[in-house]
Amino acid sequence: MIRVVLADDEAVIRAGVRMILSADPEIEVVAEAADGRALIELVRAHRPDVALVDIRMPELDGLTATAELRRVAPGTAVLIMTTFGNDAYIARALGDGAAGFLLKTGDPREFLLGVRAVAEGAAYLSPRVASRVINELTGEQLARGAAARDRTGVLTNREREVLGLVGEGLSNAEIARRLHLVEGSVKTYVSTILGRLGVRNRVQAAIIAHEAGLVDRT
Repeated sequence: MIRVVLADDEAVIRAGVRMILSADPEIEVVAEAADGRALIELVRAHRPDVALVDIRMPELDGLTATAELRRVAPGTAVLIMTTFGNDAYIARALGDGAAGFLLKTGDPREFLLGVRAVAEGAAYLSPRVASRVINELTGEQLARGAAARDRTGVLTNREREVLGLVGEGLSNAEIARRLHLVEGSVKTYVSTILGRLGVRNRVQAAIIAHEAGLVDRT
């Protein structure tokens, strides 16, 4: 069972997201919060697999709460709910350790996919928001693309292949099946890739994969 704490200051949004998640019998919303401070206390109390967090909340905003959650509950993956109007905050959330991003107005199935992905240790970027996230982070896209290609130049061909699949949001198990490897080998590859790229988590690695053109966009 994937246990989720849901945080949004709008009750109607929480109700809608809870209804979407309830469609999956393996996902359970164990608690809800209307502000960032309550979110942190609930995560401390319940130790969920995933915290599904809105960026804009009273008392303590979602970004500040994300940074605090990475400190007090490193075992809980933080999945950010955003809108196109919140793109300017994405870079900070990535730096603070968010595991993924969902668009509130996107396909409801993305909530199920996103929660499952980050619970399994993968990164998840909503397809409709991924390009906007990347643009926000890159600034001068061509220059950053060249820099990303230089960074990934230290990787072996197999590591680059694994990185591309991380960029697609696949879990270790899914990558193992795709490449006909054992899951333990994929875990070792991912750990090595993060170290060689000098990044903290799979989301940051996924951004580099996108920037370097390693993600299949077909």
